[in-house]
Amino acid sequence: MSEEGRKKKEEGIDRLAAWFARVRVPLGFLCAVAVLWLSHPTARSLAVGAVIAVMGEGLRIWAAGHLDKGREVTQSGPYRVMRHPLYAGSAIIALGAAVASARPGVAMLVAAYMAITIFSAIRHEEASMRAAFGDEYEAYAESRARPLERPFSFSRAMRVNKEYKAVAGLAAVAAILALKAFRP
Repeated sequence: MSEEGRKKKEEGIDRLAAWFARVRVPLGFLCAVAVLWLSHPTARSLAVGAVIAVMGEGLRIWAAGHLDKGREVTQSGPYRVMRHPLYAGSAIIALGAAVASARPGVAMLVAAYMAITIFSAIRHEEASMRAAFGDEYEAYAESRARPLERPFSFSRAMRVNKEYKAVAGLAAVAAILALKAFRP
């Protein structure tokens, strides 16, 4: 493939990734409705899935408690060891939901949604970070940056980064799945 052809292909992938990054939340709500509709949780699948999902939410809270979104390249907390801990936490939550559902078809739907949207969000976000922070982000991405220490802030996680929304969504999904698991 020529250099021009490769460049056009990359631009097309970037446009598609940007679109998926923009629609991932409404698409996530549609996916959640399908997950809830198709799930047939058992007490055991619900318990195991809940433990997994809570661990994912714990990672998200830890990350959100360090994140100063749009103002810097965050390098404290989980950002010292991974570039995208919020997405990693979301993927773990999704795994928990798939396990809780007790249905292979639901697990495949969740995996497809997460693979497409996380790939797209990361690609779009990294391009934005490179544009905004240049060499500072490149050094961080290549693990050359020196980690900065910042204490965890629960207030930053919940109030500034609005992680309470993810907690509420997880609680709502868990409650609906519990109703399905324990209904007569």
